[in-house]
Amino acid sequence: MNKSIVSVLLFISTFFSAQKPVQIAFLSDVHFQDLYGSFSDHDFKGIVNPGTGKSTILRTMDSQLHSTRIFNENYFAFLKALDDIAAKGIKIVAMPGDFSDDGQAYNLRGLHAILEKYHQKYGIKFYLTTGNHDPVGPFRNDGGKDDFLGQNGNPLGIYSKESIGKSIDKVITKDIAESGYLEILNELKDFGFYPKKEDLFWNTPFDHNSFKNYSYRKGLQSADYSKRMYEVEKDFSVPDLSYVVEPVKDVWMVAIDGNTYIPRNINEDSHNPSNYKGASIGYNNVLTNKQHLIEWVRRLADEAKKNNKTLIAFTHYPMIDFNDGATNEIKNLLGEKKWQLERVPQEEVAKVFAEAGLQIHFAGHMHINDTGIRKFGENVLVNVQVPSLAAYLPAYKILTIQSPDKLEVQTEVLNEVPHFNELFPLYEKEYEALQSNKGNIVWNKDILKTTSYHDFMLFHVKELVRLRMIPDDWPKDFIEKGTKLSGEDLLLLIQNNNQLREKGISSETFKKWSFDDLLLDLYKFQSADELAKKDIPKERLEQYQILEKLYQETQSQDVFVRRLQSVFKILSLLSDGDPADHFEIDLKKKKIIKL
Repeated sequence: MNKSIVSVLLFISTFFSAQKPVQIAFLSDVHFQDLYGSFSDHDFKGIVNPGTGKSTILRTMDSQLHSTRIFNENYFAFLKALDDIAAKGIKIVAMPGDFSDDGQAYNLRGLHAILEKYHQKYGIKFYLTTGNHDPVGPFRNDGGKDDFLGQNGNPLGIYSKESIGKSIDKVITKDIAESGYLEILNELKDFGFYPKKEDLFWNTPFDHNSFKNYSYRKGLQSADYSKRMYEVEKDFSVPDLSYVVEPVKDVWMVAIDGNTYIPRNINEDSHNPSNYKGASIGYNNVLTNKQHLIEWVRRLADEAKKNNKTLIAFTHYPMIDFNDGATNEIKNLLGEKKWQLERVPQEEVAKVFAEAGLQIHFAGHMHINDTGIRKFGENVLVNVQVPSLAAYLPAYKILTIQSPDKLEVQTEVLNEVPHFNELFPLYEKEYEALQSNKGNIVWNKDILKTTSYHDFMLFHVKELVRLRMIPDDWPKDFIEKGTKLSGEDLLLLIQNNNQLREKGISSETFKKWSFDDLLLDLYKFQSADELAKKDIPKERLEQYQILEKLYQETQSQDVFVRRLQSVFKILSLLSDGDPADHFEIDLKKKKIIKL
């Protein structure tokens, strides 16, 4: 082949690769816990897994099934997601917070090693922002957990100080303490928190240098920890690790640090790490105590417009209500402090950021799949909730920027994960220990029979609803009365057989499911949005629609019936929100279009 043909082919190849749309994968709430990590000041490496011979630092199954996330198997899911992303040729990964268990040093080191490996091997660039678990508070704080798994199958405590924790069997290591901002910045500076030479632009809310005046040297100066502080209350200075980066030409990624650590007592020492409330409330506290972020986003949006840049923001916290319009109904049914309603952002959050010029925002925190859109005059804001790899439904999102006004979002579900069952022999030991202690077996051993990661996570949400959500969130008398009922019973509460015959409805077919199934399906929709439909029989979904219609029509004043009316209304709203699987965001038309 002569040189001129080679040159032409090379030009064509370069041209088309240059035209390829930018893709960004969003991996949220990974909650990385290093199963095979080590401590710098203790030789404990975990307990030996009889199935693999590997020493493993893991938490108990009992603790996982009482938590809104798992702690162990997400390690394997994270690796699988990264392998998928590498195979797809995606070179940019954004991680909107809670990238670690609780910001512990050994977990941060393990995370760093994995991110560096995928960067070196595949050229993937990682951009992280903070979550309420990393850091748990603005400054390093002693901590630990009571629920690691010990050699004999009983719980083991691992703490950073002898004086904390309640376990008799314990390991003491400084590496289990909750890191503050400084430690996280030092360990993970290569993953967005500091500029790199190849970045076309990098800036923080505290640096007013414009895009035109940017240099790598200036970026490095503004990245310094001491230059990233603000007063959250008078005389209480805390860090803010927000940044904007241009990893590829004309795309600005805005990594917003949405953590707002408000002092518990303004008369106490500002350096006391225990004198700060957690940040899980999210953007409602940004409105009151972190307003410089709003002004920063406004500046960025203006500058992006002037320079023809596409602005993509990501934060740990949602900017738009994620309950598909069901929040008030949930509040009326369960109370305003249930169903994590304190985490629902006020409408003012979306309004303020939309008016600041932000249009696209990716969030995590809630471990759910959801999409929300708000329009305020000429302004529009779309909030995409990225699911967690550590909860049902485990998935990540891929954003493809087709043009500045048209963006495609795909949801990639992790149904199959290699090695997800690798720890099962250790849980067998835990179960045996519970039996020998004549304690209550509070978890269902059938979870160890699951054959896919999807089924494992589905079982997790089922047990979570049974062991935590129902006891914590629902009126006891409602559950006691409902738990004995079938779908047919729920139908016959509001319609007699004659009425059903007139409507052509056979009550017999409603017998296949129960009140408990209904509540579980409610949580499936809360977690997975439209993707939950794949995990609910089609016939039952159709029966839910019939029941929702009939319950809305009933005039009954019976308390139990009125509560069921609310349940079906919530179910209907959660199952019929904006597209949340594969969709296009059309910013010109201000629409989300299902693909």
